[in-house]
Parts: sequence; structure tokens; C-alpha cells
Amino acid sequence: MAYALQQLINGISLGMIYGLIAVGYTMVYGIIGMINFAHGDVFMIGAFLSLIGLVLLSMGGVMGGPAALILVLLVSVALTGLYGWAIERIAYRPLRGSFRLAPLISAIGLSIVLQNFVQVSQGARVKPMETLVRGGIEVMREDGFVVQLAYTQMLIIGVTLAVLAVFTVLVTRTPLGRAMRACEQDRKMASLLGIDTDKTISLTFVIGAALAAVAGTMYLLRYGVIDFYIGFLAGVKAFTAAVLGGIGSLPGAVLGGLLIGLIETFWSAYFSVQYKDVAAFSILVLTLIFLPTGLLGRQEVEKV
Repeated sequence: MAYALQQLINGISLGMIYGLIAVGYTMVYGIIGMINFAHGDVFMIGAFLSLIGLVLLSMGGVMGGPAALILVLLVSVALTGLYGWAIERIAYRPLRGSFRLAPLISAIGLSIVLQNFVQVSQGARVKPMETLVRGGIEVMREDGFVVQLAYTQMLIIGVTLAVLAVFTVLVTRTPLGRAMRACEQDRKMASLLGIDTDKTISLTFVIGAALAAVAGTMYLLRYGVIDFYIGFLAGVKAFTAAVLGGIGSLPGAVLGGLLIGLIETFWSAYFSVQYKDVAAFSILVLTLIFLPTGLLGRQEVEKV
């Protein structure tokens, strides 16, 4: 029981990270009907920017503790948002009227460019970081096994819930959110009604990149080791989470992220850790066979 509870805690914290990345996928798909295959590398960029910021602050001795983490998170979100804006301007906007595969191929190419840019500029070796947030709360003890809720896990869950709450208010209660929902329903009609669709789409990419930056910072704090390739696997799993929950559904993206995190964690704990990715993707295949629109997805009505 205690071991299962510990894996549940680990799976929820990992699933929160996947959920944040998956929201970026589902936002872009909802507004332009395409997948941003460079989004996983935006997550990687956010993690590296946070690492660089923390190293610079520690070398300068300017500040430490929570203030340093908040400052690094804000700078990482801002700079990663610029990467998201650049991806939309370079890989998507010039090809928006082209055939559907063209922007996808362009995004894959940009993903490779970002990977190699970080590999060349930061090196191919893994980048370890000293643990900044230590300790935790003892939840229970059974037969000598201690179930612990680490402070980093509490931070991940708290920050993720806060960010998602702000994002929900943004989408449902603000003019930008109304513009995003209008573009999702009918981009041409939204343009005719006076909505700046180009600006709305660009801001959607920026917000998705900002969420990926938060996920990258949380991943760095939790696991303490990153490299230039973490974006690919995390991106594929987050994309799987978005499809599992229902591509285009924001609650579905978070639910899918939690499920992927739990599946991966429990499989690693009770079965072979080498096949944890196979287990997650197998669940995806089974879901798409029996629920093609995902768990919370809705059937699209074709306009004629």
C-alpha cells in the first residue's frame, strides 16, 4: 500500500509536467488545426534557460532561495515565449495557406534546428544541477518504507495548478480568450468580424511556449539533469497525452498528461522500466481504437 501510494505521488507530479506541455499542443491544434512538432524542443529550451539563469545567479551571488527561482522562472517564460513567437512566424505563418503537410515538415525541421543549436552552444553532455529544493513531508510509514511527498513535488503540483487556473481565466474571461475561441470555431468568420487572427495565433504560440517553459523549469528542479534531447521524448509523450485526452480539449490534455505520468510511473515500479514508454504508447493505441476522439474529445462536425 505504501509503495503504491509513493508511486501515485510520483506519477501525479510527472503527469503535471506532461499536462503543461500537452496544453500547448492542444492549443495550437485547436486554433489552426495543426500539430506544433517543435513544441517539445521549446520545453527543452525553457529548461536550459532556467539552468543558465540559476547558474548565473549562483555565480554572481545576487540572490538565492525563492526569489531566485521566481526570477528565473519569469525570465525563462519570457524568453521561451519569444521562441514560440518565432516558430509561428518562421514555420507556420508563411505556409498557412499551403498544403497541410508543409507546416508540419517545416516544424519538424525547426525542431532539428533547435536541438542542434542547443547541442552546439551548450554541448552534448548531460547538464547536472545541484538540488535546490530539498526535503519533504512524511505521509506514512509501513514496514520500514517511508512515503514522502517531496517539496519539489509540492512545488510542481502547486505551480501547475496555479498556472492552469490563470490560463483557464485567460481563455474563458478575457478578450484574448474570446478571440482564441472564435478563431478555433471559424477563423475566416472571426477575421470578418474584426478579430486580428494573425495576432491571436501568434499569442497562442507564445502562451503555449510559456507553459512549456514552466514545465521545463519544474522538470529541472525535480530531476536535476537535462540534455539537448529531452525535448524529443517529453514532446512525444505530451503529444500522446494530448491525443489520449482528446486533441483540442484543454481539460483532456491535462487528464491525458496525468494518465501518461501514472502509467509510466506504475509500469516502471512494478514491471520493466525499459518498457515504460511501450506501455504508455500501447494505451494510446488501444484508446484510439475504441475512442478515436480521445477521452474528452468531441466529434467534429464538418461544415458544408
